[in-house]
Amino acid sequence: MATISLVQGASRGIGLQFCRTLLARGPDSVVIATCRSPDSATDLQKLSQQYPNQLRIHQLDITREGDIEKTSRTIAEETDRLDLLINSAGMLHPSGRGETSLKDVSSEGLSVSMMTNALGPTLMTKYFSPLLAKGVGVFGVQAAEPKARHSAVLVNMSAKVGSITDNGLGGWYSYRMSKAALNMATKNLSIELGRGRNKVICVALHPGTVDTDLSRPYHKGVPNLFTVEHSVNCLMNVITSLTMKDSGKYLTYDRTELPF
Repeated sequence: MATISLVQGASRGIGLQFCRTLLARGPDSVVIATCRSPDSATDLQKLSQQYPNQLRIHQLDITREGDIEKTSRTIAEETDRLDLLINSAGMLHPSGRGETSLKDVSSEGLSVSMMTNALGPTLMTKYFSPLLAKGVGVFGVQAAEPKARHSAVLVNMSAKVGSITDNGLGGWYSYRMSKAALNMATKNLSIELGRGRNKVICVALHPGTVDTDLSRPYHKGVPNLFTVEHSVNCLMNVITSLTMKDSGKYLTYDRTELPF
């Protein structure tokens, strides 16, 4: 059966690699990719040339609710369902570096990071949840009991530094706060979208420290720096193993459950 996945934040890094990995699953794997500026997303456009019948690209600015709503209507005219939604876009800080002390904190840094990392993914789920409810449950492991089966999977890309319990160093106010907010949104979504017949598995996933533009200023001294290929392969293994019992969890790339 065909699978239909939507990757938000698909122009580079982990989002782009999710597109590559999903498309490589076979000709029945359809991927809808969204990003802020498709025309300048060179690698994504090359991927479109490689998979012209499987990859569909749409413009969407995750910080603009109007964009999200408009694109959701457009996509709903093209497909009758979504089996997987991955909210991948992320921002460390508008400056590219996390705050090291309180004096570095600004309203702009907090608000832009929060919009990109937490509010945007929540609004994505708001507008695309009707399509997720119509999914056919091809990702994850279906329960034997009909009442415990799911229609689709929602993945919010979080980070370990979003854990309040695990925070022993401080700093990175915008990033930590926005990822903690995303984790709370994921938990809330798991409750609401876990009701009724057309359930959606909702999880927050930590990809490890990955060789991307976001983490590049901090690579020095990282003992286990992952390639995007390795990280996404691990994350896909987690996604394909999920059941409704996992909904609401905060998991790492190796399926370890993190404390909120």
